[in-house]
This record gives sequence, structure tokens and C-alpha cells, in this order.
Amino acid sequence: MKATQDIWKLCDTIRQTAFDLHVYLRNGHLEKVYENGLANRLRKTGIKFEQQCPLTVKDDDGTILGEYYADLLVEDCLIIELKAVRNLAQEHWAQVLGYLRASGLQHGLLINFGAPKIEIKKLIM
Repeated sequence: MKATQDIWKLCDTIRQTAFDLHVYLRNGHLEKVYENGLANRLRKTGIKFEQQCPLTVKDDDGTILGEYYADLLVEDCLIIELKAVRNLAQEHWAQVLGYLRASGLQHGLLINFGAPKIEIKKLIM
């Protein structure tokens, strides 16, 4: 697990990368375009990530209940969920928290490219 200081530095890099992408593309594209754009730009920075990372949700007895796909899992310690909506809603926050519970990770970013001004929210479990 990364040190807290390292995670905040990683989040800063991702925030700046997402902001730069939003300045270039602006709002109006599908979520997948922003996901691919952020992945492309993160790849250039040398940050390790997995796109469409599977997360399994299990019952307390280990029975698999379902599988989600996080948009990006960065450096095996940070989940990024991207949206392209006018306004973030409570269910978007709940989705990221569900991903954190399913993965056992503590840190997530919720990034909305769909508004004229980019929204980036940090979530800690």
C-alpha cells in the first residue's frame, strides 16, 4: 500500500491530467471518450493503471454476487470513476464507495467531464 503522501501526490497528478484533458475536449462527449483520453494521457506520464478493472462483490460466505468494472485502477491503490453528466448525483458517490468496499481499497476519485466546469471529488473509505 502506498503512503498517504504518495496517494495525495498521485491524486494531484491525475487531477491536473484530467483538467488538461477537459480544457482540450470540453464537455459534450461520451464517458468512454474521456476514459480513453485520460488513459492515454496517464500512459504518457508513466503512471501504472488498468482500464475497466473487474471488481467482484461477494457475500459474507464468499459467494459471488456480482461483478463491477471500475473505469480505472491506478497504481493498485486508487479507483477512478468517470462520468459525463450534467450534475453528479448521490448514486455516483455510492457507486464509487461500492467499488472501494468491493476492492478493499481506501481511495477513490469521482471525475465528471459532462459539465462546463470539470468536477473532481476525492473519496476516502
